Amino acid sequence: MGKVVLVTGAARRLGGRFVRQVQREPGVERVVAVDALVPEHDLGDAEFVRTDIRQPAIGKVLAQHSVDTVVHLDVSGTSLGSGGRTQAKETNVIGTMQLLGACQKAPTVRRLVVKSTTSVYGSAPRDPAVFTETTPVKSLPSGGFAKDAVEVEGYVRGFARRRPDVAVAVLRFANILGPTADTPLAEYFSLPVLPTVLGYDPRLQFVHEDDVNAVLLVAAGEPRRGTLNSGTFNIAGDGVLLLSQTARRLGKPTVPVLLPAVTWVGQLLRTAGVTDFSREQIRLLTHGRVVDTRQMRETLGFTPAWTTAETFADFARGHGPGLLPPDRLAAAVDRLAAALPAPRGAGPRTGAGADAV
Repeated sequence: MGKVVLVTGAARRLGGRFVRQVQREPGVERVVAVDALVPEHDLGDAEFVRTDIRQPAIGKVLAQHSVDTVVHLDVSGTSLGSGGRTQAKETNVIGTMQLLGACQKAPTVRRLVVKSTTSVYGSAPRDPAVFTETTPVKSLPSGGFAKDAVEVEGYVRGFARRRPDVAVAVLRFANILGPTADTPLAEYFSLPVLPTVLGYDPRLQFVHEDDVNAVLLVAAGEPRRGTLNSGTFNIAGDGVLLLSQTARRLGKPTVPVLLPAVTWVGQLLRTAGVTDFSREQIRLLTHGRVVDTRQMRETLGFTPAWTTAETFADFARGHGPGLLPPDRLAAAVDRLAAALPAPRGAGPRTGAGADAV
């Protein structure tokens, strides 16, 4: 008998794509796709079960199909349908609690993979330059999806203690981008003009949606020799980009504003339904965040195919040119940088475009 994989969040693009891919993996006999909404995309040969993971019925689904591998992808910053932030939080937190309770009672479950986010580290001015999976957090997220993820991970750790026979993998993804990404940060970069925080140029990391799908397959599969498919792992592409570099590569102007005004702009955008410009996203765009991915490579045995820069370039290609041609914008910034006097004691000026574009 092959593996029986249950995937939550099948109505989302990420969930639907993973469902289509995992059913083609060797050793997988059946895939059960679960969501409260009927997916608009094709799920291949997977069996779709319409159920809300916030309800006890998810336990019956696990038992009926003798599920041995659970991939929990219904953890997101945005909700499907008209439920808004309240529904998203209930699905993230209450849904995870209900799912873990069902998994605890299901003797057939042997592997659990949970989608999380590097937002659990928060973003603060005194944060370390690079976060590892064991770095103590100095400023826990106070709300939004990031706080949901902190609670979700706490429940997952409790489940792992109660069911030590189950291999549990928590994947903390950096900001997910790609041609079809529908994350809050993708919506931010889709704005015609990017509001930024005056005096700050944060470092950002991205992970390509292709690599998200690939690492989920690794975590849900059988461990390869010398690797371990359980634990907590930071998932991000190599390298970092400054926020100013992302704007230049998109060819979009920025509007630097003071922090109180950024909060007001975020409220205005949320009211207009343009983007989920949450408090945690404002902190990210102020202080940035960089994570270490050594455990992803050495323990999980996964190497992303896309770097942070390549991921953003692919996202930019999928969203067309901005208001300002990137090449001309870069050349103009280089000329301005060359014309400015170098700070006293600084080395030779290499030009802003040397590594910024």
